[in-house]
Amino acid sequence: MIIQDNFSDIVGSLKYHHEFYSSHLKNERDILVWLPPSYESNPKKYPVIYMHDGQNLFDPRTSYSGVDWAVDKTVTKLVLDKKIEEVIVVGIYNSKNRIDEYNLYSPQGIKYASFLISELKRFIDETYRTKQDSRNTCTIGSSMGGLFSYQLIMNFPNVFGKAACLSNSFWIDRNRIFSEPKGKNLDVIKIYLDCGTGEKELIFDNMKAALILRNEGMQCGKNLLYHFEKEAEHSESYWAKRLHRPLTFLFGTSNE
Repeated sequence: MIIQDNFSDIVGSLKYHHEFYSSHLKNERDILVWLPPSYESNPKKYPVIYMHDGQNLFDPRTSYSGVDWAVDKTVTKLVLDKKIEEVIVVGIYNSKNRIDEYNLYSPQGIKYASFLISELKRFIDETYRTKQDSRNTCTIGSSMGGLFSYQLIMNFPNVFGKAACLSNSFWIDRNRIFSEPKGKNLDVIKIYLDCGTGEKELIFDNMKAALILRNEGMQCGKNLLYHFEKEAEHSESYWAKRLHRPLTFLFGTSNE
């Protein structure tokens, strides 16, 4: 396992774990770990965010579109402005099997969930100073990554107590997605859900999912926040612009 420090244009400390192998998936991928400003000087433990499509998060040179989420810059600014608590961010590169892995309803998706929970999370908790309980463990993704984040928190709330699900691909199995919240204890989780109004094929599914969560008892502003960005489209640049919304809701230092 090779660990490499950050490039100079990335804000903060970014560690690279190359070719991280999964015995569940029988493949390997790069893992990025972004550490908060005080990590080296403060012995405390930190919440952890697991983000999918890791190559698109920190560096435009590795993003498939040439635009990254600027996670390092957004988190740093929110922390310095005292709007969120300090967090560790784990970026997980996708693989050529992304569509199948980012869907818990597929055999590969089940294996990917096992990889996250029993292999990657265990490694992160053993290697870094983390708060390991579900209230301090979050999953964030967009598109298929948003779908998978939603599936994770619905099916593994004992592991992932927080989720941000952006521009979600609920089309993968609408009936099953819309029935996910029914009969579950939603009081123990916290969800952010959004979509752009320019995402014509996704917007209505995401609106319906938000309505279902409300009807199942989730409370807006308490454990549920949804946002529909006017004219926003399906791309990294739009997700980057509104990343502050889920971060502030899920890890905010106030109740505003």
